[in-house]
Formats: sequence, structure tokens, C-alpha cells
Amino acid sequence: MREPIKEQIKTLAELDRVIHEPARLMLVAILSEVEEVDFLYLLRETGMSKGNLSSHLARLEAALYVEVTKTYRGKIQMTLCRLTDRGRAAFEQYRTMLKASLEAVGAAPSRKEGLGMQPNPAFSFEPRAVRL
Repeated sequence: MREPIKEQIKTLAELDRVIHEPARLMLVAILSEVEEVDFLYLLRETGMSKGNLSSHLARLEAALYVEVTKTYRGKIQMTLCRLTDRGRAAFEQYRTMLKASLEAVGAAPSRKEGLGMQPNPAFSFEPRAVRL
């Protein structure tokens, strides 16, 4: 016998809220694919404003998921961002939990099937020709 749907998707409430926010999820997904990138690259790829991007990076940095380093290339200051080992592990766990939750919902019977209901032919819809 299957678990009730409520039990199957409870893991959705346990997802990492730091990563789950869409803008931060986008940042972590990008950073998971590279060694490190500069701030301007993230700015272009995400389409965020400088302030918004800075704010989300600061939140990820506070959670120890991202390391932000200020450096120079010649006389030009660069801000480099990279995902920490803790951030990579958190993202992998997030992906695993989300996938399991979504698969559980997909494997669950539909609401009608779960209640043992059958379609009522009296309420079936048959299209009729419409005169204009």
C-alpha cells in the first residue's frame, strides 16, 4: 500500500530555503558547473541588477555556500565567486530531495483514482455545432 500523498511530498517542506529561492537557485546552479566566475559573468548570465546579485551572493556567503574574493587583474578590481565544498554538498542534497519529492508526486495516484471515483458519463462534454 502506498503512503498518503501528504507523506510522500513532506520532503518539499524540508528543502534548503537558502538554495530554494529562485535567484539563489540560479546562482548555485551556475556556480556548480564552474571552478569560479567573476561578478560580471554572473551579472550577464542571470540578468539581475548589481544590488540584487550582491544581496543574493551575500546570503549564500553567510550560509557558507559561496566564497567571494576581491582581487585585481592589473589595475582592475575583480570579484570572483566560487561554490564551497559545503555549497556543492548542499546543492547536491537539494537536487536529490527535490527529485525524490517530484517523483513521489508523479507516482502517486491521481485524486480521483485515490478516491476510487469513476467518470460520470452524464457529465461528459460533447461539442456541438454553434451557429453564428
